[in-house]
Formats: sequence, C-alpha cells, structure tokens
Amino acid sequence: MEFRKNDLVTLEIEDCGIDGEGIGKADGFTVFVKDAVIGDTVTAKIIKAKKNYGYGRLMEVLKPSPYRVEPKCEFARQCGGCQLQALSYDQQLVFKTNKVKGHLERIGGFTDIPMEPIIGMDELFHYRNKAQFPVGRNKEGKIVTGFYAGRTHNIIENRDCALGVAENKEVLDRVIAHMEKYGIEPYNEATGKGLVRHVLIRYGYFTKEVMVCLILNGNKLPKEEQLVKSLCEIPGMTSITINVNKKHSNVILGEEIRLLWGQEYITDRIGDISYRISPLSFYQVNPMQTQKLYAKALEYADLHGQETVWDLYCGIGTISLFLAQKAKFVRGVEIVPAAIENAKENAKLNGLENTEFFVGKAEEVLPREYKKNGVYADVIVVDPPRKGCDETLLETMVEMNPERIVYVSCDSATLARDLKYLCERGYELRKVCPVDQFGMTVHVESCALLSKLE
Repeated sequence: MEFRKNDLVTLEIEDCGIDGEGIGKADGFTVFVKDAVIGDTVTAKIIKAKKNYGYGRLMEVLKPSPYRVEPKCEFARQCGGCQLQALSYDQQLVFKTNKVKGHLERIGGFTDIPMEPIIGMDELFHYRNKAQFPVGRNKEGKIVTGFYAGRTHNIIENRDCALGVAENKEVLDRVIAHMEKYGIEPYNEATGKGLVRHVLIRYGYFTKEVMVCLILNGNKLPKEEQLVKSLCEIPGMTSITINVNKKHSNVILGEEIRLLWGQEYITDRIGDISYRISPLSFYQVNPMQTQKLYAKALEYADLHGQETVWDLYCGIGTISLFLAQKAKFVRGVEIVPAAIENAKENAKLNGLENTEFFVGKAEEVLPREYKKNGVYADVIVVDPPRKGCDETLLETMVEMNPERIVYVSCDSATLARDLKYLCERGYELRKVCPVDQFGMTVHVESCALLSKLE
C-alpha cells in the first residue's frame, strides 16, 4: 500500500531512532514519529513520505506504553530540547546504551564490545549550570524569553526550564521587567533591529555563585545601574557583564565583554579542582555527572605519578587538571586562546605546576611537537567536538605509540569511526562506558579505553 502526505496511520511503536523518535510500521511502510514511545499504539499523520518510509506527527496515543510517563514540563513536545521526557528514566538509559553499542557495531565494526554499565544521573532535573535564553516579542507584542521551538526560531515563553536552576527565573523576571520599564527593545532577527538578543546565565553548583551576561546588539544598556541594583538582590550574584554582538547572524556570543559589576568570572569545582569560568568559557553543563565522567577517564588513564600525558581539545583545562593530580606532567592543547589563558589560570589557582598548555589545532600542534621537539606520551586523552578527531591527529597518535589512549566522546558515531581507525593500527578496545550527562535528551557521552596490542 502506498502512503501519502496527510494520511492517518495506526502504528505499534516497536523501536526507537537515534534522535528518540518512535518507529512503527504500517503494511511494511516504516514511519518515524517524534514523541512516540516504544510500546505505544498511536495514530500518526504522515507529514513526509518517501518510497519505503516516512515521518509522522503524533496525533493520539491509543494505548500508552508501560514505559510512558507524564512529562514534567508542559512545553516538552513544543520545545524539542527534551526529546525523551515522556520515556521512563530506566528506559532512557537502555536507549542510550543501545545508541552507543549500535554505533560501535555498525560504524566501528566491533563485536563482543566490552561495555560497562551506563553511569546514570541521581538528579534528573535542574542539573544544567548554564542556559542561554533568546529574547523577543510574541504575536501579541509582549516581550518574551524562553527557548526556540524545535527546528524554528519561534520563542516558546518559559522562564523556568525543568532542566535549569531556580535562579534562572529570578534573573529573567528582573531583566524583562527592566526592559518593560525603560522601553528597551528585544532584538528582531528578521530586521536586525532591537537591542537585547540573549540572556546568558551560569551557576556554580558547588559555590552557589551566579553569573549574568546580557548579549546586546549594541554597546550599552539604558539604565544599567538600575538593572545591576536589581540583579544584586539575588543571592550569590557574582558577575554581571555585557557581551556585544552586532553581527546579523545566528551566532549567540560576540567577542567583546564589558564588566558591569563584580568580577568577569565565577568559580566552581569538579572534585577537588576549582575552575574559573567566564562568559565565553566552554565548561561542562552538568557538573555532577562531569565529575563521574572525569573520574572514569582518570581510572582508564591508570596514572601512577610517572606518566607524561597529552590532553587534546583541553578547553579551560578541565580534564588536564584532573589528570595532573596523578601524572608526572600534562600537556594540553586547545584552539581557543582565551580558553588556554583560563587553563593556565586554573592551573595556578589549584597550585598545579606540572602542566603546559598550547594554543592551536590539535592536529597541528601534536605532530609539530612530536616531530620537531621529540615529545612523547605514555597516555593520550582526547575529548574532541562532535566531528571527532582529524585523521592527521589520529595518525600522529599512532606514531607516538602511547601505552593507553582514553577517548572521551560526545558523539558515539564519530567515536566509533575513530576507534576503528586506531584499532586497525595496533590498538585494542579494552573498555567503553556510556555516561548520561543530559537526562531527558538523546545526548550521551562515552569514555573508551584503548591499549597497545601485546
């Protein structure tokens, strides 16, 4: 039977796609349905039809799955930021484990994968220490802030996201009240007019320090001192800054930071290590799980105090400093100059002198230092962006021949690709441990250990 757009189909959801969508079949025709859960029987409307498969919009849950739960957030379906809120947490962990395993099998060609049990979260909500809220006007002309609806730039008004901290709403209420009182216009993406683009809020989970950064399409906010006075009534307020971004683009942050009040950073801890975090710093958004992830990386590195370690894509030194507690010497590489400055400051802050940091692309710095300066590594740790490691970098890693490679990944597809490359060139995959950093979402981190073949 041929299915077309707007056809209604009844489906039993039998599987789950990598983006969390339910998968069912109607007369052999596969339909992917966002917001459907394995075990559901649903009615879906076909919104796009190919020859053998299509995409459907969930219209009605005829028979709910035993794994279906009531989402905590009323905007869960509209927002799209929490793709799995309707799925019980134990099944979210099954989904994420299978996602990593499936990529390792299909892309990496691995069998008999040495998977450790996924490390789940204790606190499923209010775990994010960072949020960026776009500001605009709704159809009625009211100033709103919240999150973009999935695949759009339409703002769903929500100042109290279930994944964020309670302080977010307090900050947003005061910023919006200030804008309304003094007639300050939100930015309009279509016209490029308006002043306030985003509100960035960061929170120190262990220090309780709060940072507010207003991203402006201009250099100054009217009546800045009045807003500062209001924000300083919030307990823990530590840093209030302006970020200037006059570019007509979707990029959130500009490069210029101006301090309005307090200091330009907040401080937080992961384990025994303290970090200074600025508005532009990359810092893991779930500190509780990050501690577990880094502890796993440290366990896999198996350091005894005599090892030289390279930490590639080191950011502000988060993993580097963790490793430096146990290693003889750690060298970190990161392309962002400001991040390297933060890494050096963080090393000083923690009294760790056995570190050195390099600015540049990992795939350029490591080959240069290895071939020209003869540096070596007993252990290499990589934590690349979603695109994974450049092949030039992997080639140099193999040439350096470290005893162990620890690969921390935010994308199991590129993890599988890179592990395959390394395991075809003298390394063996010893362990893989998924870590749930982002409950209610399809995202999953992984930590993998490779060692030289005997």
